[in-house]
This record gives sequence, structure tokens and C-alpha cells, in this order.
Amino acid sequence: MSDEQQQEDLEAALAPGSRPPLGRYRLDLATGKWAWTDEIFEMHGFRPGEIVPTTDLMLAHKHPDDRARVDSVLKKAAATGEPFSSVHRILDAQGTTRTLAVTGQGKADPETGQIVELFGYFIDVTEASRRLAQREATASIQAAARSRSTIDQAKGVLVVGLSLDEDEAFDRLRAASNDSNIPVRELADRLLETFSRPGVTTFPTRDELTAFLADPRTAAGSAGP
Repeated sequence: MSDEQQQEDLEAALAPGSRPPLGRYRLDLATGKWAWTDEIFEMHGFRPGEIVPTTDLMLAHKHPDDRARVDSVLKKAAATGEPFSSVHRILDAQGTTRTLAVTGQGKADPETGQIVELFGYFIDVTEASRRLAQREATASIQAAARSRSTIDQAKGVLVVGLSLDEDEAFDRLRAASNDSNIPVRELADRLLETFSRPGVTTFPTRDELTAFLADPRTAAGSAGP
């Protein structure tokens, strides 16, 4: 999970109007034992007080791909006491994957200055993360649909202008894309913009389309009115 994704999940969970499950914790650095409110037990799939939370137990529930990163965050917080936050996945006692945000900071011994305790909050951002993923998936589908529409229009121009069938038209677009190192969707955009810009009143000729496909970078914008 990227840092950007972590931040988006955390911001989504804390957005106005949302009420994600939240619990408080304290971690005694000398013993490695945690004090959890009931909500954190439930986030991990346990009844309140059912187990004794420890650092080893908590790390054992982290998703294997996130475990080392969480361990690193905790060690740094224990060493510096600086405020921290982390978004990561866990596998609860029933094996269900959940996404949690952890925020906190250290408490120092007033005499030695050594960090002796971490305290803060666990926030269950599973639903917020799911909603964010759904929005991203929807946006990707919509973008693909728009791209497909543009490509279909460009194929139509080539079908008519070069007397091709649809497969041949797409093959020509793809070949021009490979030769010019321009993505097919962007190439289709350029083709449509070139031959439908203001002042262009006639359908592109075979020579104009052939020239465009041969060199889209210089042909764009050069078609005559």
C-alpha cells in the first residue's frame, strides 16, 4: 500500500459526517503489553478482554505484506516519541482482512527523557478504503469507456477515409502508435482534433490520413481547411 493510498484512506475515514469505529490504546514499551479499549478487541475479531494484547500478538495479525512496515513504524516511534500514523491491513481472528489506521505519539519519562509509552488511536477504515477503491474502479471504467469511444470514432474515420474494415483500421492506429510512441487513445484524440477542428469543413482525404498516420507529431494541425 503506497503512502498516498494510506493518506487517502485516513482522510476518507476522518471526513466530516463519517463515524468509523475508533478505539484508544496504550503500549508499555518496557513490557510490550498493550491496553486496548473494547473497540480494538472487536476490530481484531475478539471479545473485549478475551486475549492479552502484546506487540507480538498485534504484529502476528498484520497482513504479511504490511507487517515489516508496521514494525518499522512502531520501532521509530518508540525511539523518537514523535507523532506517527500508519494505515495497514490486518487479518482478524476469523481470517477476515480489515484496514486499520493507527495514530499516536510517545510519552517520555520526565527524569530520563526516555520514551516509555506510546498512546493513540486505532481507526477501522475498512469501509472507507472499500468506498475509495470502488470510486477508483468506477473512474477507471468511465475513463476506459471514454477512451473506447474516442478510439471507435477514430477507427470510423479510417474505415471511411482509407476504405478499411474495423480490424484493419485499429491495426493502422496501433502501428502508428508503436511507431510514434504515442498511446493509442492519445493518437485517436489527435486524429479527431486534427480533422474536426474549427475551419475544417471537408472529410480528410486519403493522403491526409496517410500522412497523419506516418507522422502524427508533425501532421497534427497541418490538415488544410
